Amino acid sequence: MFSDIGVLEVLTLVVLAMLIFGPDKLPKLIQDVTGFIRKIREFSDNAKHDIRSELGPEFKDFEFEDLNPKTFIRKHLNESDDLRELKELGSSFDLTKEINEISGTVHDTDSDASVPAAVNGGSGTPDLLKKRDQPVKDERPPFDADAT
Repeated sequence: MFSDIGVLEVLTLVVLAMLIFGPDKLPKLIQDVTGFIRKIREFSDNAKHDIRSELGPEFKDFEFEDLNPKTFIRKHLNESDDLRELKELGSSFDLTKEINEISGTVHDTDSDASVPAAVNGGSGTPDLLKKRDQPVKDERPPFDADAT
């Protein structure tokens, strides 16, 4: 609960408590606070026990920590075969491969009539830096980002 409190913060709280309550009242205050925390924990444990007894024997494995959505999902995914199926599905789907295939298809259909024979090492992409001898009829000039 208070795992992010350091030594310096605890020391500061102790000094403040000594200044506010004084050294004679501080031990009694600590006893009262610890007794109050004990009563709250006991009340919480009794409430959990009452809820479990009212739910019946079919909910004997019920844990209140399972009501947290993260732990609920993690528990049910780990217990079932769905997690294995999700991992297999994720490993079989390669997004970059799919994008490359789609872009290759798009470039192939566009490039059939408009791309000249000058191609970058046979990779299927036109070399935009190389000058062409003759422009192809009805071809738009290549887009130049530096010219705009």
